[in-house]
Amino acid sequence: MTTAAELWTRLENLPRPTLGELFSADRDGGEGADEPGGADRVAMLSGRIELDDGGILFDWSKTHLDRAAIAAFEELAVAMDFAGMRAKLFGGEVVNPTEGRAADHATLRGTGDEAKVEEAMALIERMGMLVEAIHQGALGEVEHLIHIGIGGSALGPALGVDALSRDLSYCDVHVVSNIDGVALEQAFAACDPAKTLIAVASKTFTTIETMTNAESALKWLHDNGVSDPGGRVIALTANPEGAVEWGVDETRILPFQESVGGRYSIWSSIGFPIAMAVGMEDFRAFLAGARAVDAHFRDTDGAANLVLRAAFADLYYTRVRGCQTRAVFAYDERLGLFPDYLQQLEMESNGKRVTADMRPVDGPTAPITWGGVGTDAQHAVFQLLHQGTHLVPVDFIASIAPGDDLDPAHHRILLMNCFAQGAALMAGKAGEDPARNYPGDRPSATILCDDLDAGALGALIAFHEHRTFANAVLMGINPFDQFGVELGKAMAKAIEKGGEEFDASTDALLKTAGLAG
Repeated sequence: MTTAAELWTRLENLPRPTLGELFSADRDGGEGADEPGGADRVAMLSGRIELDDGGILFDWSKTHLDRAAIAAFEELAVAMDFAGMRAKLFGGEVVNPTEGRAADHATLRGTGDEAKVEEAMALIERMGMLVEAIHQGALGEVEHLIHIGIGGSALGPALGVDALSRDLSYCDVHVVSNIDGVALEQAFAACDPAKTLIAVASKTFTTIETMTNAESALKWLHDNGVSDPGGRVIALTANPEGAVEWGVDETRILPFQESVGGRYSIWSSIGFPIAMAVGMEDFRAFLAGARAVDAHFRDTDGAANLVLRAAFADLYYTRVRGCQTRAVFAYDERLGLFPDYLQQLEMESNGKRVTADMRPVDGPTAPITWGGVGTDAQHAVFQLLHQGTHLVPVDFIASIAPGDDLDPAHHRILLMNCFAQGAALMAGKAGEDPARNYPGDRPSATILCDDLDAGALGALIAFHEHRTFANAVLMGINPFDQFGVELGKAMAKAIEKGGEEFDASTDALLKTAGLAG
């Protein structure tokens, strides 16, 4: 069998036709039988995933993938035992070797090992009963929820609430992650303490930023006349014993499995604020959308697997073309936080320098994920995309159905701009004036939802979870640990304890800020 190293060499030595040449191949009759171009190319590199209500189109035709590259990547998937690793993921086996854990986030939406799915569904049902009881007044009049977490315990809830609760909200939700007190004070200013619940989201229930913010939130409730501040706390954690010790009654603790990583936990009780904002019916639709992607990813092989195909393109640009970044632009205001969510998902998962068997990696791993919202970004960063010296693969995400009730001209102009940017990046435009010359041949992919509802949002997130996993398998790395996060935390604790010397610059900063021991 051809080795992974040999396949990377083959990929690096393949011809590199331009996007224009790939699209024109079937029109000029030169390579139509072997290399689809134009409409045939679109058919080869586009596909839909159907959801309970509508679906999502994934168009990768404006990337440089061709038949030869796809064939090599399919061989790479075999060489790296992609099918075997995928089976382990959905079978509940260990896929996080450094910590000896499975990665059971798919069970939270009903996919995977039957026993684990049954456990997960019981926990979701428990959360649903609490959410519905709160909505019915079991904890008194509740108008506000301050959700306190950090990282995956905050980014997912913030995205879900922002995307889904604009038209209908059962509860005003504020997500606070930053230890900077300004963030917490801003939430306090928007809430009536007599009508506010506090959700404390921490896998271990020891995260210093989260627990410090939680203590301040309890003090705020007490100082504003709430007689039992602790009775207003909901704990979301994989360490229920720790929550009880901290003072939360077990009836208000919503556990999730230890085998669910923080950045994969939005489907668990960490999604409680989403359910509080939009109700359990929409939260279950959110899970169903993700489950549809699970089924496609689990049951489809080779390049027909749309998730795996996206990973092929990702690795083509990072490993073959040397691209250091990947940009994501959502042409939908409701997805304004999606690039932030993907930053943690992709960079914390695949920002590694050793393989799963502890050998140094033999090439670049995760690119830097960044992005923004169209059309705002067009007037800020697209200059670099069109005429800069960096080659940046771009993902465009949009919805055919608008999220507003204004004149349809708004959404028509939005979509026209989205599609035009992809076309312009590919085609470019020659000009005699160098300042007005656009080289083109710049890749993009487009993800087009029929509508951006709860199911579609769940599908989008699950697609990118599995895309991240597929990239990791093809690179031979472990996407489920994150030890790089711990070093800075340890040094911050060392500063707090005092008595430890640092470099001259850090010592000077500590003295200037009055933090030196």
